[in-house]
Amino acid sequence: MSARNRGNKTAGFKAGTGAADPAALVRRHLRIGWWSLLVFLTLGIVLESLHGFKAGWYLNVSNSTRRLMLTLAHAHGTLLGLLHIAFAATISYFPFANLPSRRLAANCLAGAGVLIPAGFLLGGFTSYARETGPGIILVPAGALLLVVSVVLTAKGVKSAIAPAGALTHPK
Repeated sequence: MSARNRGNKTAGFKAGTGAADPAALVRRHLRIGWWSLLVFLTLGIVLESLHGFKAGWYLNVSNSTRRLMLTLAHAHGTLLGLLHIAFAATISYFPFANLPSRRLAANCLAGAGVLIPAGFLLGGFTSYARETGPGIILVPAGALLLVVSVVLTAKGVKSAIAPAGALTHPK
């Protein structure tokens, strides 16, 4: 099998069946996950550098809210990047029996991956004294999307089509 053909298959699924294609979702969430890790780990390095160089914009006591919001953006963005990778692994190994649930879970996770870190970033960059900026309103919306995605994924794994060669546990 050529390298090009191997890239078109993920965990035994053939690509090209449109929105219901598990291989396309796996590739999408692997891309999102790895790029998110790059962005938010880089943000963490920048924040560590600001700390190391004793940047007042970041370390002054009056900027503690900004520091907290930027740290939360880094931490949540990194975690959500890892969740995208875990989701890709999950749907490649346990294809959901319910395709609309899989699509909804994928879209909710993608939305959460944007809204949660963006809310913390915007809340930190536009903080006023000890108050966060208005961008923080994105965080609860993203959190709701994340909960929906996790619930749908957990249900999808429970009712998943067992992959070939999967270990089965007695009930």
